[in-house]
Amino acid sequence: MTSTPRYAIYYAPSPDSTLHRFGSRLLGYDAVDSSDLPFPDGVAPDWREVTEDPRKYGFHATLKAPTALADGRNEIELLEACAAFAGRARRIPVIAPVVDAISGFIAVIPASRSDDLQQLAADCVTEFDAFRAPLTPADRTRRKPERLTARQCDYLDQWGYPYVMEEFRFHMTLTGRLSDERRGLIVAQLRERFAAIDLTRLAIDRIALFKQPDPASRFRIIGSWPLRA
Repeated sequence: MTSTPRYAIYYAPSPDSTLHRFGSRLLGYDAVDSSDLPFPDGVAPDWREVTEDPRKYGFHATLKAPTALADGRNEIELLEACAAFAGRARRIPVIAPVVDAISGFIAVIPASRSDDLQQLAADCVTEFDAFRAPLTPADRTRRKPERLTARQCDYLDQWGYPYVMEEFRFHMTLTGRLSDERRGLIVAQLRERFAAIDLTRLAIDRIALFKQPDPASRFRIIGSWPLRA
């Protein structure tokens, strides 16, 4: 049986950036060339397990969640649509990135809300939705709708993902979910590592198309485009 690929539109930092190297090394995976990377010195002995979930996706922030392609759509069309989207002039979001806990895991997040970033994410959700295959009952169950708010359930049914529009929270995941006790210690450690790269301003100035060929595979970047200011 052939598995259906999934595609996602993410923000991924430039491959030659310190942020890309920081996140990819911590995850032990570079989605640019699908290579395994050694973890940095000094991480916990079980760091491979701590980062198991985010490693599947590569270092990124979700703009349009993973989905199979709708009937009648193909990869070439999606690549062309990404290029066209990136080529339209827009306000480029700029954030002050920090490391913090979010929903039980640790991520690079904005220090404060950015309306430009919220708009970019909303545009990705709406403009690429024609490429999204309908949500299957199994997909919907996997999102645990019983734990979502009424608004999040509405978004799940409308857009295939509950955390969109005002529910969107930009985050570049660095760990899986952690216990409260352990999360505080690892936040402190990762903040110290992040401070060492001296990144106080980050322009969200590109989009990338990630592809997962089958459920057993990791996501990898198959296209990347700078956004036009």
